[in-house]
Amino acid sequence: MSNSELTTATPANDPSFENVWDELVWRGLVHVSTDPEALRALLAGPAITYYCGFDPTAPSLHLGNLVQLLTMRRLQLAGHRPLGLVGGSTGLIGDPRPTAERTLNTRETVGEWVARLRAQIERFLSFEGDSAARMVNNLDWTAPMSAIDFLREIGKHYRVGTMLKKDAVAARLNSDAGISYTEFSYQILQGMDYLELYRQYGCVLQTGGSDQWGNLTSGTDLIHRVEGTSVHAIGTPLITNSDGTKFGKSEGNAIWLDAEMCSPYRMYQFWLGTADADVIDRLKVFTFLTRAEIEEYAALVEAEPFRRAAQKRLALEVCATVHGTEATAAVIAASEALFGQGDLSTLDAATLRSALDELPNAEVAAGSTVVEALVATGLVASVSEARRAIGQGGVSLDGVRVEDEAATVQGSLPGGVSVLRRGKKTLAGLFVGA
Repeated sequence: MSNSELTTATPANDPSFENVWDELVWRGLVHVSTDPEALRALLAGPAITYYCGFDPTAPSLHLGNLVQLLTMRRLQLAGHRPLGLVGGSTGLIGDPRPTAERTLNTRETVGEWVARLRAQIERFLSFEGDSAARMVNNLDWTAPMSAIDFLREIGKHYRVGTMLKKDAVAARLNSDAGISYTEFSYQILQGMDYLELYRQYGCVLQTGGSDQWGNLTSGTDLIHRVEGTSVHAIGTPLITNSDGTKFGKSEGNAIWLDAEMCSPYRMYQFWLGTADADVIDRLKVFTFLTRAEIEEYAALVEAEPFRRAAQKRLALEVCATVHGTEATAAVIAASEALFGQGDLSTLDAATLRSALDELPNAEVAAGSTVVEALVATGLVASVSEARRAIGQGGVSLDGVRVEDEAATVQGSLPGGVSVLRRGKKTLAGLFVGA
């Protein structure tokens, strides 16, 4: 597939909605908020400044963070000004998890991850025009503050009783692990972030996941006490699958936005596997397709689910948004070629290798027989079964049927690999060494 053939929706808000608030609600992006009517009026008026924070608890953002990034982009496309906050200080602390304390990372590690996350966030926002984005790091205003100043200027506005009622804190207090003072203080630090951004940039809206609602309202409450002003927060829903399983997990591994941690091929296949019951909701949250376009796909899911048209569009849109159209075109070409709809020899070497990583695979020496390779990859259980499969004409190597039991593997595809097939749909990858 050429880049010219790969068309995705240009990021834009749906013109059928007069107010971006109404679009956020329709897309299912508002699970909880401070004041719906006030927010609707606020977002329909002059441009506001809003922010979302991302803590460097890993070297990459993941699909849960992508919900926030796309929400930020929708608000920016409506003319509002985003602040992308990377938590250089809160990342040194860690927000309370429901079960146990986080392991504290070194300052050097957190600093490295701050830079990586900042680069990822910047890809989703525009830094030009009247609604230009700005990146901020909460270490800039936290590091110079002494513990005494923090307690006097910020801590005095918090009541321990209220802090204990926050869901994340309450869950930990009722667990065997308990909670340290360090993580207990996290909500104060996040509240201080909102206050600082309100003072510096006039920020009046924070977005985040609904599981962070206690931390979001920490900021709105602090600004109300200190400045006597009402500001707002929106909590997006936690995305779960219709069967109740956790979204964004694939065989126990998170779907990261960093291509080195999760290849574009793996991401594309993840979205391609979306269940019919979930795919329309995913199109609403993770793409810029219009309501009319999404309703067309809903009809296709109902009438022709076997075509998986909605899943293919979803995979294309999200993969192109995260990794670009060129990488997505390469992934689609690899996916089609692996299943007999393209020429394997024309594929990009890196994309092909990442695709084979997702299949059963084995490392074999150049000159190994196809019989040995079939056994090594687990496509058959024994040498005799491998010979029978070849004799029945059910084995191919690099797209060519194998007719001779003595045929060998040479790694003739780009990157020194080969693709082994048994039957129509059972594939395995071969990484061929000297």
